[in-house]
Amino acid sequence: MSTATALPGSSLDAARRTRELAEAADGRIADVLVVGLGATGAGAALDAAARGLDVVAVDAHDLAFGTSRWSSKLIHGGLRYLASAQFDVAHESAVERGVLMTRTAPHLVAAQPFVLPLTPLVSRAQASLAWAGFRAGDMLRLAARTPRRVLPAPRRLSAAEARRLAPPVRPDGLRGGLLSWDGKVTDDARLVTALARTAAVHGARVLTRVRVLGLTGTGARVRDELTGEEGEIRARAVINAAGVWAGDLAGGIRIRPSRGTHLVLRSERLGVLPAGLHIPVPGETNRFVLVLPQGDGRVYVGLTDEPVEGPVPDVPEVPESDIGFLLDVLDSVLEVPVHRDEVVGAFAGLRPLLDTTGDDGPARTADISRRHAVLTSPDGVTTVVGGKLTTYRRMAEDAVDAATRARGLPARPSPTAALPLAGAAAPARLRALPVARRLVRRYGTEAPAVHALAERDPALARPVLPGHPVTRAELVWAARHEGALDAADLLDRRTRIGLVPEDRAAALAVAEDLLARTAEEIRSANRC
Repeated sequence: MSTATALPGSSLDAARRTRELAEAADGRIADVLVVGLGATGAGAALDAAARGLDVVAVDAHDLAFGTSRWSSKLIHGGLRYLASAQFDVAHESAVERGVLMTRTAPHLVAAQPFVLPLTPLVSRAQASLAWAGFRAGDMLRLAARTPRRVLPAPRRLSAAEARRLAPPVRPDGLRGGLLSWDGKVTDDARLVTALARTAAVHGARVLTRVRVLGLTGTGARVRDELTGEEGEIRARAVINAAGVWAGDLAGGIRIRPSRGTHLVLRSERLGVLPAGLHIPVPGETNRFVLVLPQGDGRVYVGLTDEPVEGPVPDVPEVPESDIGFLLDVLDSVLEVPVHRDEVVGAFAGLRPLLDTTGDDGPARTADISRRHAVLTSPDGVTTVVGGKLTTYRRMAEDAVDAATRARGLPARPSPTAALPLAGAAAPARLRALPVARRLVRRYGTEAPAVHALAERDPALARPVLPGHPVTRAELVWAARHEGALDAADLLDRRTRIGLVPEDRAAALAVAEDLLARTAEEIRSANRC
């Protein structure tokens, strides 16, 4: 029987949350308070804690509740930013991609091949431009010192090769394809969970369901969303990493949200996909719809880039216009079109783009820079906005640098570019783990501990629902070690079962039962 366990000090559960919330609000003064537990906020909590600072990090909802769970799951090398001459953003993206793939999260981030099929809709001039872009992307890889064994070189494909890698593409007029590579994270929400747990290892208090009612440069008035109790968390420095909600907490921040929509299809609808697809959007020179196989019986198709007006919702709705647009572009290359009733799910995320253009600026959010910004208000709140998932670590480092400098806090340089996240290890060690590859891609070195739960209780080896690979042991692990407090945490963020409403409904009773049993086991253990 395996004796593998979670990374010491990393386990987040309801009991730890209750204890550490009481400590954070007991009048003591932390060094840093971070508001928001998406990728950037969790990254900032880790960055500050790894520098030896006393950190409290809060979120009104759950880990990765906002934009950080709605991405394309890609860790981009910055190719698209070359076309708009944002060379610094492109290089930064390539560097951060390499950091994730080679040092901090090689268990979660791996190379993803893509085929751009050269159909009659792609002119030879467009193909030449795309090929030049892929070659430039490879130069970014070289400049970032990411090894070729991690990200292979782009190459041209014959028509037969393109068909083999992209079977659903219409063969009529297909004259070949272009093969390129980028980074892909197994699950964006799992990346955030790994960040939060690693921050906890370094002493950060990671507190979900804690809503900020008022924020200043010396702390926040907060409410425990589970009990309704209000209190105060005091800190010497405050970082606002609330994403699209950042402007609600600090004045002078103007966010122009951009909606990125994805469709969810069953994998059998498109068949085996050895590679993802780049499908050019008609009339655009640097915009593609992506087809992204997930390896869990699902395929994502995305994404849009549309401005959003009005109040920011907790969970964005997907308009039919986005679904129609994505299906139209997808069907432009498929041999058998996908119909609306074959779309089993859809999700949309809001990118927190910083609007610095004024009232006469661009109407399209696609035209707004993806550069991040760190701004410190007169009362000392440091806000970090913009950017993207790939560059969360650099954003976090810059935010902690600015916050500690503004408040005169001594802090050593950030170590996070070389700090492995929970579960990370060298590829050779990961390959040697004696458990299913799917578990290793999600849990890294902790995969044997997840597997051990099912060994001890064979009932936990059963899938949560037929046809989906997530096991009941994974839900128990999430409740014991990953801070999951309710069934929505389990189904919508620790796993992605909830992306398909039909699957979510089928799994709900199992999730609630396992959560209740695990909570009672934790309470019993604490009483002992």
